[in-house]
Amino acid sequence: MNILVSPSSVPNSNPVDLASTVLDRDAYLTELLNQVVQTRHSASVEVDAWLQELHERAALWVRKSVLPTTRDEEWRFTDLSSLRKVQFNVETLDATSVQADTLLVPEAANSRLVFVNGIYTPELSAVADLPDGIVVSNLTNLPVETRGGASLQSRVQQYLAQTEGAHEVFTALNTSGIKDVAVVWVAKNVVVETPIHLVFLVAGEAPSISLPRCLVVAETGSSVTLVEEFTNRRGAESAEKVYFTNAVTEIWIEENAQVSHTRLELEGAEAFHIGKTAVSQARDSRYTCHAVTFGGKLSRHNLEILQTGEQTETTLNGLTMIGGNQLADTHSAIALNYPYSTSRQLHKCIVGDRAHGVFNGKIFVPKPAQLTDAAQLNRNLLLSPKARVDTKPQLEITADNVKCAHGATVSQLEDDEIFYLQSRGIDENDARNLLINAFAAEIINQIPVPSLRERLTQTVNSYQSIIND
Repeated sequence: MNILVSPSSVPNSNPVDLASTVLDRDAYLTELLNQVVQTRHSASVEVDAWLQELHERAALWVRKSVLPTTRDEEWRFTDLSSLRKVQFNVETLDATSVQADTLLVPEAANSRLVFVNGIYTPELSAVADLPDGIVVSNLTNLPVETRGGASLQSRVQQYLAQTEGAHEVFTALNTSGIKDVAVVWVAKNVVVETPIHLVFLVAGEAPSISLPRCLVVAETGSSVTLVEEFTNRRGAESAEKVYFTNAVTEIWIEENAQVSHTRLELEGAEAFHIGKTAVSQARDSRYTCHAVTFGGKLSRHNLEILQTGEQTETTLNGLTMIGGNQLADTHSAIALNYPYSTSRQLHKCIVGDRAHGVFNGKIFVPKPAQLTDAAQLNRNLLLSPKARVDTKPQLEITADNVKCAHGATVSQLEDDEIFYLQSRGIDENDARNLLINAFAAEIINQIPVPSLRERLTQTVNSYQSIIND
């Protein structure tokens, strides 16, 4: 019998006997939980029994957990002490300052789902003209028709909060506060031509915490393109506001299905962002992720892939561009438990000023996963003497017939390359910008949505004036 390797190797992620654990171990975390629970109880929406059980079980895990510190191996380069200094509140819905036209991705003009402070906002969404075979909805408005003898609501229960790593502290905090969920369900053998745009915003004046939740299910033989965006679109006057986004996205890809996922983190300059993307891949499935991180004072993305069948294909592309005192942390884990799988990962960091980039990528290849082909590369570009990168690509292999490779590079802009461009009539600043654009373009050009490629290229250009000394 094959023993599955879980990609979750973060603190508090392994089940233990809760009855033997002292509760309320972390006063700050307990206060966050209390805010979440009080807001959920004050809502007028009736909660189903199964969801209430999820809430209570997750809250129990939070109460027995503690926030990770730099003494924890998985967090040793990411200090959360600045998060502890802020007293957050869970904000109610406030979409009055958001303009719908600022949220547009032209290719997804009729397939957009918008959540403000984790609550579905129909006046900013556009999902009325979707083709047959796909559901894009929030949890409470799911259609009532049955498929395969069961309602969609009942089928959602089989997937929500069921991925590996559900007991990790930030994931459990999100689950304990679920008020609504973005649900994308693609029926068997349905190919969705247009991308689905999921937008998560935070609005409010006080330091606030938002708990976005997303569930994606691609049934056998289906194909879908997702654009998931966490952003601050409320104007320049709100760019410096402090808030905390704690997001969880679960993606279930069934046999021979395909999901292309673009994840954009464009939070405000003083924001905290901790996100989890948990993906389950069945036999012959294909998953591609383009993860782009530009915003946030402190951000972290945990990307966990669990293979549950043979011959899967996994492609992970990442781009982080930070400056000032930003810290951006990317942790990925790919558990390849079955044979004949292929995975490719390329993550790039552009770090300027006094910013700090972190990358830790793990690939697990246990003995049953023979004939696996996996490659991982982290490339980093430092733009100032005080910029810093900590990188740790990892392979854990016990299979003996595999092809696996990993590597990391850290470099600066080469003087001879800048000199060459100057000799062709390009001034020094433009030469530097041209080289930075070329470094980022390798990731951006692989994004399958043309308007996003153009927008991100413009964003890279605007960021250079901030982080390029």
